[in-house]
Amino acid sequence: MSIVVINGKKITVSGNNVCISENKVYVDGKIVLDEVALGPVKLIVEGDLFKVESEGSVEVTGNVKGDIKASGSVHCGDISGNLTAMGSVHCGNVEGSASAMGSMHRS
Repeated sequence: MSIVVINGKKITVSGNNVCISENKVYVDGKIVLDEVALGPVKLIVEGDLFKVESEGSVEVTGNVKGDIKASGSVHCGDISGNLTAMGSVHCGNVEGSASAMGSMHRS
């Protein structure tokens, strides 16, 4: 189980893949929130995930065991897959390729 916070709204999810697309939040391909407020989206995940895609910024307090793709900035632990971000990145080790339009800081 992970806790996902989208623009301040907290939900508990039992999946591994989180995606925010077209104003909806999907977990493992199923809609869990059918309307995200318009404007900048901030996704915060408390726990480990396999894959994260967001049309906004992403913050994961755990590790991502797959890929991250974000239209904003990314803050997370280690990433086992690839990382693509349109903003800045603060993360641990990235095992795959990493691309960021902003600055990249690895710990």
